Amino acid sequence: MTRLIAVWALILAWGMTLHGTAGAADGLVHAQNFQADARIAAKRRVPILVVFTSPVCSYCERVKREYLIPMHKDPAYRNRAIIREVTIGASTPLIGFDGTPTSEGAFAAANKIFMVPTVKVFDTKGADASEAIVGLLSPDYYFGYLEAAIDEGIRKVRGK
Repeated sequence: MTRLIAVWALILAWGMTLHGTAGAADGLVHAQNFQADARIAAKRRVPILVVFTSPVCSYCERVKREYLIPMHKDPAYRNRAIIREVTIGASTPLIGFDGTPTSEGAFAAANKIFMVPTVKVFDTKGADASEAIVGLLSPDYYFGYLEAAIDEGIRKVRGK
């Protein structure tokens, strides 16, 4: 009986590992350390695009699925932006741009995020590099809004 329980525990752990790996490969990277991300962004001379989401937001899922995940997977965007996700209200630990420990929820609150999805583009110091994109707006033009925000961020980071 003990052996059977051990086998089931192993199968369950293996299944959870596969699920976690698929989610990380197929989704966006959650912000963990903006100070480290900013160093990478400075080397690449690109801004940091952050999408603020909520687990119960269907529009957030649509924005991620239709726009941001494809951008994140596209090698061309490696030279245009670092893309991260922050969950509002979450207590998940996070290092801010200045190296201060915080949480995803506190970072969202400090950036006055009250509506999701909200996309903000930051420069390598953590300052706003474009106007925030709040809500889904018009799906037909949303990709253009993202591109314009990234372009503005690139101009600010590169000093053009």
